[in-house]
Amino acid sequence: MKKIKAEYIWIDGHKPTAKLRSKTKVIDGPVDQIDQIPIWGFDGSSTMQAVGHKSDCMLKPVKFIPDPIRGDDHILVLCEVLNSDETVHISNSRSHLRAIYERYKHHEPIFGIEQEYTFFRGRSPLGWPDGGYPAPQGPFYCGVGADEVFGRNIVELHLSRCLVAGIHVSGMNAEVMPGQWEFQIGPIGPLDVADEIWLARWLLYRTGEEFKVSATLHPKPVLGDWNGAGAHTNFSTVEMRSEGGLQAVIDACEKLRVNHDAHIAVYGAHNKERLTGLHETCTITEFRYGISDRGASVRIPMATANEGKGYLEDRRPAANMDPYQACAILMETVCGS
Repeated sequence: MKKIKAEYIWIDGHKPTAKLRSKTKVIDGPVDQIDQIPIWGFDGSSTMQAVGHKSDCMLKPVKFIPDPIRGDDHILVLCEVLNSDETVHISNSRSHLRAIYERYKHHEPIFGIEQEYTFFRGRSPLGWPDGGYPAPQGPFYCGVGADEVFGRNIVELHLSRCLVAGIHVSGMNAEVMPGQWEFQIGPIGPLDVADEIWLARWLLYRTGEEFKVSATLHPKPVLGDWNGAGAHTNFSTVEMRSEGGLQAVIDACEKLRVNHDAHIAVYGAHNKERLTGLHETCTITEFRYGISDRGASVRIPMATANEGKGYLEDRRPAANMDPYQACAILMETVCGS
């Protein structure tokens, strides 16, 4: 039987923002279904998920995709973290999303997440002069040319690898701040979009290693008159997508207004530095929505308004948000009574 490399990937217990971890297990292959991949263990005391005298945690495979880096029949394995007695670990937010989706799946929720990030080489954003600043932002968004975009070779390779891996990536573009980029995943269901955001993040970090460049999800990677980094989350239900669905979109926005603080609490650490009311954001203490308004908390896209049905874009989540938590609370707020 052929031996293959399975890269087990999981989310750790680091606070305030969880980090990705991974390690390789050699198993019998090729793998066709999830139950062929064995449960594994790890030292939770080294990932802020256990204490030293009781350090074993379990890795339960929940999704696997082709490994576009190693190729052949090698795979990437996304795992949920369990305690040693197979109960759900406190850091396992995917388990909560699974339960919420089961409750509201008759609403047929669909998500599309726009993941912004910033490349750094050492202490400076990629392409920035050492110890200084580039020209003011303006020409860099969707820019072309070596004087306006930095890291395209990394981004193109990352996009190709996501496609080879079967991730539902729908595009990418250079963002407003030099050295900043975005990729989009979806529109697909909540568990798939959240799983694939984490897997695409892992592929981004791993690809960056090859160029000695790191990618940060910090919502305000450079202080001052520079755009922050978000994870705008597009969301719709079957009610929103049906005839007359614009009213369902507006009703959803009103529910989001009432629950603003609860959403901000799970939309990413240090988000206050980004949600200032400047740089295409609403302030963190305010909630408002509007058609085509990129300075609102929630934007109703022009197409949704024109067609009378569609989706909303929640612009509040920071780039470092946990997509499991973000998708769960959107369904709870909008689909709940």
